[in-house]
Amino acid sequence: MKELGYYNGRIGELSEMMIPMADRVCWFGDGVYEAHLCRNYHIFTLDEHVERLFKSASMLEIKIPMEKQQLKDLLNDLVKRMDTGDMVVYYQVTRGSGKRNHAFPEGDANLWVTLTPKTFVPSPDPVSLITAEDTRFLHCNIKTLNLIPAVMANERAKRAGCYECVLYRPGYRVTECSHSNVHIIKNGIFYTAPTDLLILPGIARAHLIQACNALGIPVSETPFTVDDLKNADEIITSSSTNPCVRACRVDGQAAGMKRQDLFMALYEWIMNEYYEATK
Repeated sequence: MKELGYYNGRIGELSEMMIPMADRVCWFGDGVYEAHLCRNYHIFTLDEHVERLFKSASMLEIKIPMEKQQLKDLLNDLVKRMDTGDMVVYYQVTRGSGKRNHAFPEGDANLWVTLTPKTFVPSPDPVSLITAEDTRFLHCNIKTLNLIPAVMANERAKRAGCYECVLYRPGYRVTECSHSNVHIIKNGIFYTAPTDLLILPGIARAHLIQACNALGIPVSETPFTVDDLKNADEIITSSSTNPCVRACRVDGQAAGMKRQDLFMALYEWIMNEYYEATK
């Protein structure tokens, strides 16, 4: 198949799949999701993403309609139906279906999966960022489908000709980006925001910390400010579909780009891990 869709056991071309309007995703965005890369029919970091999906669902009291291993088996089976082994694997669980009512409905949750071809072509080339106030709710640690503030922030970045929008809370504490985590290197130390209610505990973020530990780069999981960001030696964003990206500008001003040795060491470690796991 060119693009594949799955919904509660039904499988077909993505453009032909139909979703009931009574699914609570339509009323409330009531669900959780994961997305990551697949190469050569090998889904990268599958165990970690499925674990986070179940954790997010548990925090919202959504019962996923299968066990973890069953979901992994399903995803591995679905990728084999594709014409290419290189793709983005996306899946979400919504609270179920029913009449529009804020109270939880009876019945099972709904499982969606989409598979779309994508060849990941990594690049160490730097990107530009902008900053904006973080107006999201206080459960950013849950990978919920309620993404309107992130959508608006990413559109601001797009219109400014930038790769990402870095978000900050009152006091100018940096949290994360519209669809990435963000980190800095200063004086040889890798700084990343703590995994509290204000950021998503990113899978790629965790792998960058592992890379730092392997390379002997000190790690500090402490808050940092917009000023710290703009005066950092290096600025790095990470996501499951682009795990190590270097920034060279913030809000139109030159920034970072002072420790290429450390950035390239992290970049090469992450890329090697990805290629080894998906060969």
